[in-house]
Amino acid sequence: MKMKVGFVGCGGIAEAHLNALSNFPDVQLSAFCDIDEQRGKFIAEKYKGKYYKNAKEMINNEELNCIFFCLPPFAHGAELYAIEKNIPFAVEKPVGLDLGLCKEILEGVKEKKLLTCVLYMNRYRRGVKMVKDLSEKSQPVLILGGWIGGTPRQSEKGIWKWWVQKDKSGGQFHEQVTHTVNLTRFFCGDAESVHAFAVKGKNKEVPPYYSIEDAVCVNIKFKNGTIANLWASCSANAGGGGVSLDVYAVDFTAKFTGWEHTLRLFRKDQDIIEVRGEPNIFEIEDRNFIDAVKTKNPSLIMSDYEDGFKTVEITLAANKSLEKGKVIEIK
Repeated sequence: MKMKVGFVGCGGIAEAHLNALSNFPDVQLSAFCDIDEQRGKFIAEKYKGKYYKNAKEMINNEELNCIFFCLPPFAHGAELYAIEKNIPFAVEKPVGLDLGLCKEILEGVKEKKLLTCVLYMNRYRRGVKMVKDLSEKSQPVLILGGWIGGTPRQSEKGIWKWWVQKDKSGGQFHEQVTHTVNLTRFFCGDAESVHAFAVKGKNKEVPPYYSIEDAVCVNIKFKNGTIANLWASCSANAGGGGVSLDVYAVDFTAKFTGWEHTLRLFRKDQDIIEVRGEPNIFEIEDRNFIDAVKTKNPSLIMSDYEDGFKTVEITLAANKSLEKGKVIEIK
């Protein structure tokens, strides 16, 4: 029997998952919802499913085994309909922008004991798992990392327009560097406090609605004693930026580079190990989620909704620190 899958949100990140899922013989892409009717109908036709403009209608009318929520940070909330219907769901990171709404969703998930997945794909990488295992034996002391790129450019169709509006995306650190924050949590556990600093106004040739920071540096102290400095920048138009994550422990140093998170691992008196990042990482994480739903085995999922909530607590605390100009404690 094929797993009937629905999608709420049919943008670019949804297609990354659809490209993978459409190759799974045990998956039927049944229903699609997007407020952009033209886009939604195009995707529904492409994958031979039914289009809905309203998420609640889709969830109530279709007999779905699971749902993917691929939404911008400001657009969450339809997860509550899936909870009402006891439908397992996967949600793209970050899980939202409204911490109160995220708490409501988390409470519903816990009450129903619902299987969930937050799509932090890097947790499924072999190199990341190696560093996780090492971190269990030799606690990280210092972590440095983030995403550095150029000024985002809006397409003629307005794609990514929401990304450069702070009240919609939450900013680059919240929306993009959430990947790095989540991996840091994976290696270190829960955070204790957050202190953030920002630069604005250096990007000049931007539209009037452009309201995200040019750069952010965030200091995080973890309950286990690890400290981290993570950053975001979308003003490096001359190039030379990229994605990085460096983990320094007493017994090892791990250096991840690139979107694919290729690992170079250094250990005392041992050869350097290099582990290339998997190019098909969406296929790997989606396969794990589908199998988890089929077998009712949550151990196949590397980040559930509660884990995603703890990550969003940190990134929203960084925004609060920028606003208040002080250290924010995380309870």
